[in-house]
Amino acid sequence: MSEMISFPSPESAIAFAGIGESHLKLLARHTGVNLVLRGQDLVMTGQPKAIARCAAVVRSLQPLWETGQTLGEPDILTAFHAVDTGREEDYQDLQKNILATTRRGIPIRAKTFRQRQYIQAIRSHDVVFCIGPAGTGKTFLAAVLAVQALLKDECERIILTRPAVEAGERLGFLPGDLQQKVDPFLRPLYDALYEFIDPEKIPDLMERGKIEVAPLAYMRGRTLKNAFVIVDEAQNTTPAQLKMVLTRLGQSSRMVVTGDVTQTDLPQQQDSGLVVAQRILKSVEGIAFCQLSAADVVRHPLVQRIVAAYEQHETRGK
Repeated sequence: MSEMISFPSPESAIAFAGIGESHLKLLARHTGVNLVLRGQDLVMTGQPKAIARCAAVVRSLQPLWETGQTLGEPDILTAFHAVDTGREEDYQDLQKNILATTRRGIPIRAKTFRQRQYIQAIRSHDVVFCIGPAGTGKTFLAAVLAVQALLKDECERIILTRPAVEAGERLGFLPGDLQQKVDPFLRPLYDALYEFIDPEKIPDLMERGKIEVAPLAYMRGRTLKNAFVIVDEAQNTTPAQLKMVLTRLGQSSRMVVTGDVTQTDLPQQQDSGLVVAQRILKSVEGIAFCQLSAADVVRHPLVQRIVAAYEQHETRGK
């Protein structure tokens, strides 16, 4: 049996097929259907049920490919989840809901249902914890919402902080003064800001106190009022450090705490503040916990497979 779906333009067909037709290969692996792209026509050959499932996934992605938007592996995997659970309409709404647009005109949106839940939690709670592996957009999505809040005057400043914990290296061996030593640890936070704010404007915003990027130790003794606070790499805080920064929260402020409990760089005998906080605060009203997984990885497709391989290895080792 065969079925054909026609794309409205060559651009939409190319967007759907992916680089080297990688998306067609992914669909084939997950459905057993043979897919051939002939110009703007996608021909699917195989078992009727498999073709129906494959066609449903293709159609559920229509809001993306019909406008020539770049698709990623997470988009297709989430489409499979939506089709298999009867949530196609819900998924199409997810694709149409643009969160923001970068300086280069790239639309930013939640790519998975858990990412959407995370965004909704930030909008409705004053304190949100997001725990998940590398590449799931924990910090990036929080930074998007922080920039939006600043531009809409919903907060007076953005505070980005993370612990300066070495991953196998020593700060003392790095050249420069203290600020130069800690800058490499804060670089991922700068990178997220650069997507939405002209890098030339950031120094002025920092001088005026609109944006502050600092090590966690700089938070001690302060009250963070009218601020959107992002605490990154929280798995590398001690319980005392995370308690300290959580209790800095002042009036009209929000705080997002992100981390990956599988990548802790603390000494082996030291408890992670993020793990302890999850245990202590999970039932506290007004605090939301969001859990992302390997299925939410939105970086290079290999990152998702690397995370999954490590999870399997660690599970076997228990």
